[in-house]
Amino acid sequence: QVSCFKLNGCASPLHCLGLQCYGVFLQILTAGWDELECHRVFNFLWELSNLARKVQTVVSSKPGSARRLELRIRLFCRGVLLAPGSPRSDSAFWLTRILKPWPMVNQARLLYIIFGPVSSRDGHVVWQKMIEGPTDETSLKGLADAIKLLYGTEAREWTADDVISLVDELSVLPQEWLMENNARLLLLSGNSICFTFLASKAVNGRAAELARLMVFMALVCEKDLYCMDWAVKMMQKVCKVFSTPWERKNFLQCLENTFAHMLMGMLQAVLAGERDEEDSSFLNLFHLVNAQANFHKEILYMAMGSSSSSS
Repeated sequence: QVSCFKLNGCASPLHCLGLQCYGVFLQILTAGWDELECHRVFNFLWELSNLARKVQTVVSSKPGSARRLELRIRLFCRGVLLAPGSPRSDSAFWLTRILKPWPMVNQARLLYIIFGPVSSRDGHVVWQKMIEGPTDETSLKGLADAIKLLYGTEAREWTADDVISLVDELSVLPQEWLMENNARLLLLSGNSICFTFLASKAVNGRAAELARLMVFMALVCEKDLYCMDWAVKMMQKVCKVFSTPWERKNFLQCLENTFAHMLMGMLQAVLAGERDEEDSSFLNLFHLVNAQANFHKEILYMAMGSSSSSS
C-alpha cells in the first residue's frame, strides 16, 4: 500500500528512495531462489504494477509521446528489478524477463527507455540524442553495459544473433543513428560483440557498410583516445571472415574509398565556411585526418614487423 511501490504512486519519482529500497529488499529476499520461484515473483510484480499495459502503451506510441510513463517504467525497472549492485546473473534474469515477451523492435525500444540517455533537467528519455550529433561515452554506457550483459554467459536465453538483431533495431530508434554513435556503442560493448557484429556484415556481403563502420571506429578511437592498433587488429580479424581473396580486396578498397570520400566531404564543409560556435567542421576534419594517419601507421607497423620477422 506504500505509494512509492506503485508505478504511478510517487509524487517526486526522481528524488524518491522508495523504489531503490524496494529493489534492495527484493534482492535480499530472493537471494538463492531458483529461477522458477523468481519467475513467479516477476509475474506477481508485473501484474501488481500493471506493467504489461503500461509497457504496451509506450512501445506502441511515438517515442517521447508518453514521456512521464517512459520515466516511470525506467525508474521502476532500474530501481526494483535491476537494483544497483545485483549479481550479473540476477540482472540478466530480470532483464530477460522484461524484454523477452516482446517482439525485437519493442525489445530495442524498452532497452533504450531503461538504459538510454536522459535529460539532466527532468530525467526524461532523450530520443533525439543519437541522431542530432556525435554523443559521448556517458550517454551510451548504460546501453553498452546492457548489451554486454545479454551477450554474456549469464544470459542463457539470448543467442549471438538475438543480440546482433537487438543492436540493429536499437540503431534506428527513433530514426537511423549517426554512424559515429553506432561505432562508439560497439566499442563500448566490448571485443566479442563488436567482432560478431562486424563479422555478420562480412558474411552477408555488406562490404561497403562494413567499411564505413570501420572508418568510424577508427575516428572514435582517435577522438576518445583508444589505442588505434585495436581498430587495426579488429579489421585484420574481420578480413579473415571473407571466404575469397577478391572479397577481402573489395572490402579494403571500400575502406580506402570511404576514408577519401569522408575527407573530401569534410574539406568541402570547411571551405564552404560552414562553422558553428565550436567550429565543428574544422575539428571533425582534424580528427579524421589524424585517425587516417594513425590507422595507416599501425598497419605499416604491423606489415613491417611481420616482414622483419619473416626475413
